[in-house]
Amino acid sequence: MSYAPVLTEQQIARIRAMSVTRDVVADEVLYEPNDATPPVYVVLSGAITIYAGGSGDVQFVTTYTPGQFSGELLMIAGRPSMYSCRVKESGALLELQARDLRSLIAKDTELSDIFMQAFLARRLSLKDAGHGNVMILGSKYSAETLTLREFLTRDGDPFTYVDLDADPIAQEFLDRFDIKLTDIPVVICNATQVLRNPTVREVADALGLNAGFDASQVLDVVVVGAGPAGLAAAVYAASEGLNVLVIEQSAPGGQAGSSSKIENYLGFPTGLSGNELASRAIAQSEKFGAQIMVARTVKQLNCDDRPYSVVLDDGETLLSRTIVLATGAQYNRPAIAGIEQFVGRGVHYNATFMEAQLCRDGEVVVIGGGNSAGQAAVFLAQHTSGVHMLVRSGVLADTMSRYLVQRIESSPQVHVHYGSELTSVDGDGELERVSWMNKTSGEVTSASIRHVFVMTGASPHTEWLSSCVALDRKGFILSGRDLDTATPPISWPLKRAPYMLETSLPGVFAVGDVRASNIKRVASAVGEGSIVIHMVHHALAES
Repeated sequence: MSYAPVLTEQQIARIRAMSVTRDVVADEVLYEPNDATPPVYVVLSGAITIYAGGSGDVQFVTTYTPGQFSGELLMIAGRPSMYSCRVKESGALLELQARDLRSLIAKDTELSDIFMQAFLARRLSLKDAGHGNVMILGSKYSAETLTLREFLTRDGDPFTYVDLDADPIAQEFLDRFDIKLTDIPVVICNATQVLRNPTVREVADALGLNAGFDASQVLDVVVVGAGPAGLAAAVYAASEGLNVLVIEQSAPGGQAGSSSKIENYLGFPTGLSGNELASRAIAQSEKFGAQIMVARTVKQLNCDDRPYSVVLDDGETLLSRTIVLATGAQYNRPAIAGIEQFVGRGVHYNATFMEAQLCRDGEVVVIGGGNSAGQAAVFLAQHTSGVHMLVRSGVLADTMSRYLVQRIESSPQVHVHYGSELTSVDGDGELERVSWMNKTSGEVTSASIRHVFVMTGASPHTEWLSSCVALDRKGFILSGRDLDTATPPISWPLKRAPYMLETSLPGVFAVGDVRASNIKRVASAVGEGSIVIHMVHHALAES
């Protein structure tokens, strides 16, 4: 935690009005890992020290002295502690509870900037240092290991990873926690709780990532999906005083979160990764009071009565006066025999630094001709010995931004195979060999390639909504004027016409890639998520 600004007396005075003074003595423990969301401590005199202990060994992180303050993003999110805090030197502290912290940063612009910049910088430094209360013991050949690493990375949770195939101290950990190879991957939380081959949901529950939510309240708006569109809706809804909950089936970021670098997003001339965009948006939404529920799936929308009922995967029911559907779309899986067995074992639907580490120095295949495939090819060319792009069409310019086309055409590492498609995959446990065919010549090429990145057309997977809202023939949600094209026609129940982003169900809106007629770009998804809240306000006024 390198970012430790020193507050002025005037700034401390404003914090004092919302906190209590606490006298402390040396060696006193202020909080431990997995305690309920701890307060922020402003040091008036003496000193406090932060420790991490995710691996079972206590690790020094930093010390705060007079004028400095403790805390990081978990205080904003209302999540359990990941660290321990102890008094190094006796003195006096200001104790600012998390709920009062959120009120303070909502009212005080100067302190809001100071806290948010410090918390973001600390979270980044903790991730870089591997500090946290989580350790994953796994294998690069394990799809389940990759899934858990991706989840924690995209959710912004610092963790330590031990590669059992390469780490010389791995056996020590296996013996310490009586772990068998059949238990891999193993997640150790707070150096005490050992989860053997857990699901993402089990890890989220163990870490208390969804703790503190009151399911009995009637929400103003539930946002289903935490991609760019859903997170934008959460930011605007929360900043305008609405009680908003975002539900994400995995970790925030959506399809954009799988992008290594977005270079045509307004305001970022050097580009940013999808994960960076999501992390900033999460912090921004939680700053305003939005709640984000991760590793939970919405199974059903009961649309007969208002407030609407949202049914989760475990049967829990949430009530909301309005709904924003921002579930996005998932890449289509090639219809190739046996490909499913290699998902996470050589077949990937993300192209981030994590996947790039798995295929360093080898050749890879990227399937697709859109911007996502282009970004993946350019990125992977920097980390591999070569990239083979399989493109069904005969030209990239019709489906890909010009800047990406130029990068691909000028890169000696990227080889574009036009009019080609993957035909077979093979391997013993993990992918070892692939073949593709040129559809014009019929020529088949086989190569010893161990990693394939699928970035093809996407489908919305909205079957769970078919009884509630109108969909087009591909399953995308119809909204606004597009409702006139619904087959069969939908009887609109209100005297007014549906709003631009409103579905056939009043008060239920669709934004981002899941919406029919949406332009499949990150900027348009953010735009729709932003403007939909204006329409939500109108719908709330009617209910």
